[in-house]
Amino acid sequence: MSEERRGVGTIDAVVLDVPDVDVAGEFWTTLLGGRVIQELSDGQWLTIGTREGWMVAAQPAPNLVPAQWPSQEHPQQLHLDLRVPDLAAATSAAVDLGATLLRENATWNTLADPAGHPFDLCLSDEVDRTTVWGVTFDVPDAAAAARFWASVLGEEIAYEGEGMAMLGGERTVMFQQVEGYHAPDWPDPARPQQLHLDLDIAGRAPDEAEAAVLALGARRLPGGGATFRVYADPAGHPFCLCWG
Repeated sequence: MSEERRGVGTIDAVVLDVPDVDVAGEFWTTLLGGRVIQELSDGQWLTIGTREGWMVAAQPAPNLVPAQWPSQEHPQQLHLDLRVPDLAAATSAAVDLGATLLRENATWNTLADPAGHPFDLCLSDEVDRTTVWGVTFDVPDAAAAARFWASVLGEEIAYEGEGMAMLGGERTVMFQQVEGYHAPDWPDPARPQQLHLDLDIAGRAPDEAEAAVLALGARRLPGGGATFRVYADPAGHPFCLCWG
């Protein structure tokens, strides 16, 4: 891949802020038919690996203000899209695990996990079990968001139009334009992040990766550690650059 298309990093994990890591881990492990591949003591972190190669992680946020979809007062910000072979059966199974059905449609249903994070179950004849299809960002400008993330991830924009955009590549990333978009303001507890992406910068030096995302329009946020730094994209969504 050329340097132009290489991007800054690749998606390592979709991370959910949750009030109870154990509850979130049990729900998402069972729903996705995945397995726990990383677990820290005292409920500080849990990562689930799926059979299709995605990683979904949970980190503790004891005082999380849950999303209230579709309101922008406490918005979802990002959500996971899952593909299922039988919409009614998958919806029933998710509800039995602790999900809440929010809206029914002909080919997809919107639910919330036990922490209140909305997710979509999408009917597909290309799968024989529940699989992660991709992650969708709520944004004020789908085209602008797609351009930013295409550059960060080194992917092509596969679709753009009608308030929607989608990147190509191994991990599907989508953007939907939302009227009255209300950005998170992490770490403000009144306007918390709900989900964020961890990006693996691989062979890049952290300072080089930081300079690249800042030049694209990101801004540095407080926090970070020995192996990660925290940023916000132009729409205000936090994300982390990770290494080591």
